[in-house]
Amino acid sequence: MRVSVVIPTLNEAASLPGVLAGLPDGIAQVIVADGGSRDGTGALARSGGARVVESPPGRGGQMNAGAAVADGEVLLFLHADTRLPPDAVAHVARALADPRVVGGGFRLSIDSRDRFLGLVAASATLRTRLTGVFYGDQALFVRREVFVRMGGFDPFPLMEDVAFGRRLKREGRVVLLPVAAVTSARRWERENPLFTTVRNWLLVSLFLLGVPPRRLARWYRTVRD
Repeated sequence: MRVSVVIPTLNEAASLPGVLAGLPDGIAQVIVADGGSRDGTGALARSGGARVVESPPGRGGQMNAGAAVADGEVLLFLHADTRLPPDAVAHVARALADPRVVGGGFRLSIDSRDRFLGLVAASATLRTRLTGVFYGDQALFVRREVFVRMGGFDPFPLMEDVAFGRRLKREGRVVLLPVAAVTSARRWERENPLFTTVRNWLLVSLFLLGVPPRRLARWYRTVRD
C-alpha cells in the first residue's frame, strides 16, 4: 500500500526540515504544496527529498494541488508543524485493511507541558470519538479513490478540514487511530492559549451554524491582528 504524504506550506522554513526528517519509514512519496513562500521553503523541501508543487495560497486548494500529482493509494495530509508517530504507516495500513474504512486520522497531542494544552488535545480526541470528524492537525488520511470521488477539499479560506471530515463520514467508516500526531504549540503560544482555544471553538460553531467560511476568515484575521 503506497502512502503519499501531502504537506501544505506557506513560509515554513523554520519547521519543515524537522518534519521531513522525522517522517516515518514506509512513506512512498512526499509532496509539498507551497502557497507562495518567500523564505526558501520550496528549496528546503526539495533538499529534504520532497516534490514541490506551486499553488495559490489557501490550504484546501494547496492540498488539492498536491493530491493531483500524488500516486499513492492512500493520501495523508500533514501540517508543516506536525510530526507523525514512527509506526504511522503500519497503523494506517491496518485500518484500511477493512474495506469498509474510507479514511481517518490520529489522536492529537500538542508539543507542550502546559496542562491546559494537554486538556485541549484530550478534548480534541474526545470530540473526534463522538463526532467522527477530524481536524487538519490530526493528519487526516483517505483512500485516493474516495478523495477523487468526493472532489477533494473545498477551496475555503478556513474550515476546509471540518467540511471535508463531515463529508468523509458519508462515504464510509472512519477510524481514529490509537497513536498520536504531535503538533506544535506555536499557535497557542503566539497568543493567549485560552483565547486561542475559545476563538477556534467559536469559529467552528459558527461554521456549523452556516456562517460562510470567507466571512469567518475576515473575522479571524481582524481578531488575530
